[in-house]
Parts: sequence; C-alpha cells; structure tokens
Amino acid sequence: MKKIVSLLLVLTLILSAFSLAGCSDKSDGEGEGLTVCVVVSSAFGDKSFNDSAKEGADKLKEDYGVTVKTIECQQENFKQRMMEAAEESDVVVPVGWEFYEISDVAKEYPDTKFIWVDNPAEGIEDLPNVLCILYAQNEGSFLAGYIAASMSETGVVGAVGGEDNDTINDFLIGYKEGAQYANPDIKVVTNYANTYEDPAKGKECALALNSQGADVIFAVAGNTGNGVFAAAKEKGFYVIGVDQDQKLSAPEYDEQIICSMKKEVGTSVYDTVKALIEDDTWDGGRIWTADMATGYVSMAYGDENSTQQVSDDLKKATDDIQNKIVAGEITVSTARK
Repeated sequence: MKKIVSLLLVLTLILSAFSLAGCSDKSDGEGEGLTVCVVVSSAFGDKSFNDSAKEGADKLKEDYGVTVKTIECQQENFKQRMMEAAEESDVVVPVGWEFYEISDVAKEYPDTKFIWVDNPAEGIEDLPNVLCILYAQNEGSFLAGYIAASMSETGVVGAVGGEDNDTINDFLIGYKEGAQYANPDIKVVTNYANTYEDPAKGKECALALNSQGADVIFAVAGNTGNGVFAAAKEKGFYVIGVDQDQKLSAPEYDEQIICSMKKEVGTSVYDTVKALIEDDTWDGGRIWTADMATGYVSMAYGDENSTQQVSDDLKKATDDIQNKIVAGEITVSTARK
C-alpha cells in the first residue's frame, strides 16, 4: 500500500511539473532557436533610425529569448553583408535603401525571412519571404512642420535632409505642408547633407539654414542630425528630432529639441517577429505601410523629466490635426513614387 501511495505521489509531482512548464511566461524562451540579424548600411549609435531597429530586436531577445546579431556595413558591401546575415539567421532585417539587391539575395535564400525597413522591393509579389515596411513619415512630418511654424518667431523654419531621395523628400514635403497649414506665409528652407554619418556636416548645414533666418530646424539625417543639435545648442535655435524620441535618446540636447517625429521602426520589427513566434504568422510578398492610424507614426515630447517647450495648447491642436489626418479630413502629399 505504501508503495502505491509513493508511486501516486511521484506521478503527481511529475504531472505538476509539466503543468507548470505549460504555464511558463513567454520570457522563458518561446523564441529560443530563432536568430534575428539587423543589418544597417552605416553604423549603430545614431540615437535614431538604426538604433531604433536594434532596440526592437533587443526587445525580442528580452521577451522571447531570440538570438540577436548585428552587422554594420559602413557604407559598403551591402549585398555581401546581407548574404552573410542570411547564412546564419532565420530573420534578416536590412535597414536602409542601400539594400536594393534584396530581391536577388531573397531568391538565393528562400528559407530565410527578410524584413526590409523603409523601402519597397522590386517584384515584391514574387518574394514570399520578404516583407517591406514603409512608414507614413509624410503624415508625421506634417505635424512636425505645424509645430515648427507655430513656434517660429522669425517666420522661417528649416530642415536638413540626409540625402535627396524619395524617403527623405517624403519627410520634407509633409513638413512643408504642415508648416504652411499653421502659417500660409511661413518660409521653409531646406538643404541636404548627402551623408547620414557626419555630424560636422550636419552642423554646417544647420548653420547655413539658421543664417537664412530659420529658428526651428527639423533634422532628418541620422547621425548627421546630431550635428544639427550641436549647432542649435551653440546658436540658440530650436530643433525637431526624428525616428526616436530624441529628447530621451539624446538628452544632452533636451533644451534644444522641442519634439520628435517618431517612426516606430523597432516596434514594427518587433511586432512582425512576435507574430512569427507566437502564431507562426508571416505575411510576406507585400509592402506594409505603417502609418499614423495604426500608431506607428506619432509625435513625442520626452517624459516628465524633459523640458517641455511645446505648450499644452499647441500639443492639443497638434493632436486634433493628427485625428483629422487619420480620419482622412487632411490629406498629406507624398514623395513616394
């Protein structure tokens, strides 16, 4: 009888162990065995676009136990580095337009999934292992322009773009329209740094715009934008950050950065891989536009410890405009072809 009781006790303990294992939290490693590699055209450390993508991958590691790898191309060998990533990863996240040869690589590695950030792949409908994520940065930039023009004392606002391309121009067209929505007589001046990795060039570009009267400047140039912030600190004008909440990612410029136009790059990458892990869902072969209506584009003003240069009334007015854009009452032009 004692043997039977002992045996029943052992079986109960074993079944309890299995039950507890079945109730384990996702952080116990639901994504273990999955490798995600973030490949950037330049380098990490921009406190903006590239870093946002990496943060999304790092959160996947924290929440699901995925293995995260990173590759910095330093502006060369983009196709080769993508192929290296595909060799050792289940999901490759190329960040930047420079990875335009993704179609060739994806065909060569059909079992690898690719999430191309911020660009459309040619022939995407024939690439089931590729998901292209575009962002409605024109919508968010409309709000940035509205705030810039509303806070300008000179009647001149500016923007520094990283390059003269469709993505950057999508920011600029929305910014200009938003500024003109706030003040039809506003003057908008812009220039291009032709680099995302040169803060000194960014500072030079910003000073040139400031000399034309711009007292609020939108920095849309990756790491180059940090030079725009430095110029603002030196000369006393305001700046608007991009991609991340740069009042938080670049707190040394909190007094100069009045707000940031956020593109939830990291969140969009996270959500895509999360669906793959939790539901075995992959919706490739298409372009997904992450927009304001779905919460992937928005304005940010730091946190309770940040300097709040934008008044509550202006924030409310900006929120009202955002609601009108989402409702289709305001249509923002795009530079996307």
